[in-house]
Amino acid sequence: MIASTTPIIELRDVSRHFGIQPVLRDITLPVYRGETLVLIGESGCGKSVTMKLMMNLLQPSSGEVLWDGRPVRERNDKEITRERLRFGYLFQGAALFDSLTVYENVAFGLRQNTTMPEPEIRDVVVNRLRDVGLNANVCEKKPAQLSGGMRKRVGLARALALEPEVILYDEPTTGLDPIMSDVINELILQTRARRQVTSIVVTHDMHTVRKVADRVVMFYPLARLGEDESQIIFEGDAEDAYDFDDPRVSRFVRGEAGERLMELAAE
Repeated sequence: MIASTTPIIELRDVSRHFGIQPVLRDITLPVYRGETLVLIGESGCGKSVTMKLMMNLLQPSSGEVLWDGRPVRERNDKEITRERLRFGYLFQGAALFDSLTVYENVAFGLRQNTTMPEPEIRDVVVNRLRDVGLNANVCEKKPAQLSGGMRKRVGLARALALEPEVILYDEPTTGLDPIMSDVINELILQTRARRQVTSIVVTHDMHTVRKVADRVVMFYPLARLGEDESQIIFEGDAEDAYDFDDPRVSRFVRGEAGERLMELAAE
């Protein structure tokens, strides 16, 4: 449920290209405080780029990104660095530091960005690991010693360590079996319930979409759109997407190839 009609993050007429390759075009998208927004669409349609723009890991080629109603471009580097601590990011592959232990991975942000003494850091690390269903005996393990699901949960514990207001999940269930995928979905729900965070999820997993989304936005690849067509082809409730009158939406959420196989052969 959306807790506020005030956007905590907003994209206004944002476009982004890499060299001559356009990825996003004129995207206007608010993210409301307290909601779980899920971004869906085919690979390469700009979902992860959108997430990185929201967090200022990338800058728009045109348009602007706002945090709490104020353009990011109006902030100086020190302010942006401070504000970025409000965001937690669960990367697609967890992106743990291979040379560090689990404990050191989860403690990393606290050591880099706070003056918290080590005994307090240890308490936070152990508590965040417990929040994601892991106990203290994993602290001395290296990422290579963990299963894929455990690495994802350590990545989430690291994201939670700095008590973020916004958590961004990039393909949180990719590569996991159905049971572990649902564990991650439950953790997304539990995290929101415990901390009242704003969540942004990029996923292809419709089970995740149906379970966690307050609002779903579907992107479509620019290469298959006309110049005047919107890149956002659906916005609404997850269940409504299944009977949406645009076949591009209904085929995607149902996992039906339809005419796409012929389109691929013609590319």
